[in-house]
Amino acid sequence: MTVNVSTLASLRTSDATMPYEQDIGGCLAKYIGPAGISSAELEEALGSARQHLRRLSEECAGGKVPALTITQREDDLDQYRLAAQQLAAGARDVVLFGIGGSALAPRTLRQLAQFIGKGQLGNPILHVMDNPETPWMERFISGLDIEGLRFLVISKSGTTAETLMQCLWAIDYLQVHGFGASIDRRMLIVTEQAPEDANPLRRIAAAYGIPVLDHPTDIGGRYSAFSIVGMLPAFLLGLDAKALRRAGARVLEHVLSEEAPEANPPMLGAALHARLLKGIQLRAVVLMPYTSQLTLFTAWWRQLWAESLGKDGKGPIPVGATGPLDQHSQLQLFLEGPNDKLFTILMPQTAGQGYRAPASLAQDADERLSCLGGRTIGDLTDCEQRATVESLMRKGRPVRTIRISTLDEEVLGALFMHFMIETILTGYLIGVDPFNQPAVEFSKKITRSLLRQVPVPKL
Repeated sequence: MTVNVSTLASLRTSDATMPYEQDIGGCLAKYIGPAGISSAELEEALGSARQHLRRLSEECAGGKVPALTITQREDDLDQYRLAAQQLAAGARDVVLFGIGGSALAPRTLRQLAQFIGKGQLGNPILHVMDNPETPWMERFISGLDIEGLRFLVISKSGTTAETLMQCLWAIDYLQVHGFGASIDRRMLIVTEQAPEDANPLRRIAAAYGIPVLDHPTDIGGRYSAFSIVGMLPAFLLGLDAKALRRAGARVLEHVLSEEAPEANPPMLGAALHARLLKGIQLRAVVLMPYTSQLTLFTAWWRQLWAESLGKDGKGPIPVGATGPLDQHSQLQLFLEGPNDKLFTILMPQTAGQGYRAPASLAQDADERLSCLGGRTIGDLTDCEQRATVESLMRKGRPVRTIRISTLDEEVLGALFMHFMIETILTGYLIGVDPFNQPAVEFSKKITRSLLRQVPVPKL
């Protein structure tokens, strides 16, 4: 199949299944020069990508990628909704303890709820404590009304040291303040099914009568956004969990059945990454949304990319940035530093939105003021994001854009699914297993060994 480069250069998918538009023109040699890829190189990369797309489709059909196919379910959502209601009953604050994949999707969802105005209408405030920093953690929680305080503890394996320490602290805190008899109503644990001798978190739950919900054993933390890890917090936040899942399911179904690159953004994105890794010495990939609403989504993506692809000496470093903020910090390096990066600019529709400066300023002699006259804050942001893309292209830096018209549960669910599929396919293309993380466990073992050497005070 010959690739229609002119079509790909201005990809505009009109299918409602994909509530975003991807444009890869800024990655093509005909537009940016030697650092870009030619139509022949793109066609070759897409040939391999199609093969791996078929592989992924077969794996999904065989139930081997539940992180993606869980979006086709709804039968478990009533259980999560009920659990959220029970935990939230009488609550003013819910503190979520988790780290890495157990916290990044909930943090992303919390940010979405804050920006779209949900999570404040009768719902408790969700606080995600992913880093066990002391004494800040203790000081913050002790400032909350303990009568209305609840804890949600998430660890897939049940062996995560940071989360175990936080859970033990919460139990002790409740007991010291006279709430030991009601711990079973004030705490909820999410962890995988395993014998208690293999899962310390389950052992703690059994000892204190804390209810437990099962984390899927076959879904890794960084891929768990559509599982209980994301859905339970979504219900706590007042978000539409069904819409999140259904959006993911629609994107998955469309992608697995569509081999035309102009209609398959994740496959096209994976092909771009794999080809650029063969061409220029690609050392970093940069995701830069032009909205603070997606800064935590970027953090979620960084873990997804780093843990999935950073193996066997492979995998460029994922870098997060936020526009327009990082125009004033990282853009200088992006434009004139090493040309070893692929940029993804995530562009919301902002033109015409927000405060409008006085029209009279358009007549001001100072161009720096006159350009603002009669324009809105959204106009400024829109022009800045377009200027960043144009600047990168003029400097010969590979850049693609992903446009969204709004940000809600449907769009976020679609973006979660896009980047999961793109990451998996990129892993297949560069020859690494995108699902394991052997080096992380290596570091955990050293941590436990060092902890055992720390002197313990005699009681």
